Amino acid sequence: MLFTLATLGIYWVTAYGLARRTAEIRIRMALGAERSSVTSMVLKGALLQAGIGLTSGCPPRSCACALSRRSSNDVTGLDPIVLETAVGALGLAALVAALAPPRRAASIEPARALRTE
Repeated sequence: MLFTLATLGIYWVTAYGLARRTAEIRIRMALGAERSSVTSMVLKGALLQAGIGLTSGCPPRSCACALSRRSSNDVTGLDPIVLETAVGALGLAALVAALAPPRRAASIEPARALRTE
């Protein structure tokens, strides 16, 4: 349950932050930026933000994993495979969230984007 909540949280926070930049993306597209360059710019920013969050959260979990292995022989939620799977899934959620806004913004015609601003 907590993993699902964390995945949805990363998705919605990333999507919300990028949705606020939709006007900027539209203006860039209207001024001649290529769709691939805008998409890569947005993906770099979103994945950098997610990467910083995920890497700053991993060392404490890794330490907890090492300590829990010394204290018991049971497989717990701190198993390294579980940790790696969780990091991968949360990174994938950030990637999926970062793909929608540039695609939506690039689909509008440039003249209409400039008229709305």
